[in-house]
Amino acid sequence: MSVQERKERERADRERLIVATARELAEQQGWDAVTTRRLAERIEYSQPVLYSHFRGKREIIGAVALEGAAEMATALRSATSAADGPRARVAALARAYLDFAARNPAVYDAMFQLDGGLAFAQDDTPEPLKDAFAALLECLQEVAGDGVHPGLFTEVFWAALHGLATLSRAGRQPPEDTDRRTELLVDRLAVL
Repeated sequence: MSVQERKERERADRERLIVATARELAEQQGWDAVTTRRLAERIEYSQPVLYSHFRGKREIIGAVALEGAAEMATALRSATSAADGPRARVAALARAYLDFAARNPAVYDAMFQLDGGLAFAQDDTPEPLKDAFAALLECLQEVAGDGVHPGLFTEVFWAALHGLATLSRAGRQPPEDTDRRTELLVDRLAVL
């Protein structure tokens, strides 16, 4: 291994450490607690080293969002691949999405609430975001209904899931009805 390859590997390791530490701190104390100074202290590198990887908190949020999108896509595909039939797949997708949002609140915020400097629904949308949408589309296109554009249907279903996730986290909906809400969404929106 060359010196250059070792340096590149070390740089990638440092970058992963920064992202993991930011994510951990955000999950424990919220995104307001994530500052470059606190990150530098926790990873035991100077702030200039941190800035050599990310220009600031916005880019760190973006990196966490991309990592989260890849994880969510994997979780959605895993949940739907184990289900038998269109309705079961859509229900599994909805539950997996809501579970991901509940288990990873800071990551979910990085993906959909905070400014991570990422483009959505554009030509320059990063691949992990496109893939997370594709994981939704793969399942939902089969239940969009006649004459309904699958991408548009996926956006509407996703918006409903996002609303449920956000309202539940904010304590705006009784938690005991979560399963019933999910079933209602699946039964009313998915053409089976």
